[in-house]
Amino acid sequence: MIDKTMASCREAVATVFDGARIMFGGFGDVGMPGQLIEALRDQGATDLVAISNGAGGGGYALGGLIQDGRVRKLMASFPSPRAAAFRERYLKGELELELIPQGTLVERIRAGGAGLGGFYTPTGAGTALAEGKEIRVIDGREYVFEGPLKADFAFIKAHRADRFGNLSFRRTMRNFNQIMATAATTVIVEVDEIVPAGGLSAEEIHTPGIFIDRVVAVARHPQLFQPRKPGGAA
Repeated sequence: MIDKTMASCREAVATVFDGARIMFGGFGDVGMPGQLIEALRDQGATDLVAISNGAGGGGYALGGLIQDGRVRKLMASFPSPRAAAFRERYLKGELELELIPQGTLVERIRAGGAGLGGFYTPTGAGTALAEGKEIRVIDGREYVFEGPLKADFAFIKAHRADRFGNLSFRRTMRNFNQIMATAATTVIVEVDEIVPAGGLSAEEIHTPGIFIDRVVAVARHPQLFQPRKPGGAA
């Protein structure tokens, strides 16, 4: 019997290894799998490459992982001004940044999930972001070649799931979470609720379970983005 549910976040992230490339879903704070990331902080994997829209905030989840010195490189679109841990480590030369325009980041992930070899985009042409990349002139306009992005793991957040891993997203959870689910070797999902098999209608399933490896249901964190308390994650 197929059952992709896990008992805890700690169990779900247990196989993450040092040096792993991990996609973290969420649009800034929205739809972020925060408790999975907190469990990863407890698990101890380090030297990580993080792929995310932003750089987290405060001492919780991705911001906390960076604060702990566990991220070697960040691939992101918008490390916000409140991402103090990122700013501090980046300015000290302790963390590498690859800045990727947001639309380009999404499309690189989509290309990785679809098995495509890359694409040409005018975004970034003529700027430092295009340095070292192939440039092609199409209809008199410069285009930059961008390669696909894939990861060892994707940590994503959904609203509901069944034991097969079929996912239903709620409102703005439908951001990077959906596309990242297609582009990683192992996809781990934090959900609000696990429903019985057949509990999701075809119209409610936004990501089919074929993309999903592990699902864990956790109560929503009451104080997101506050410094973690002793005792660790769920």
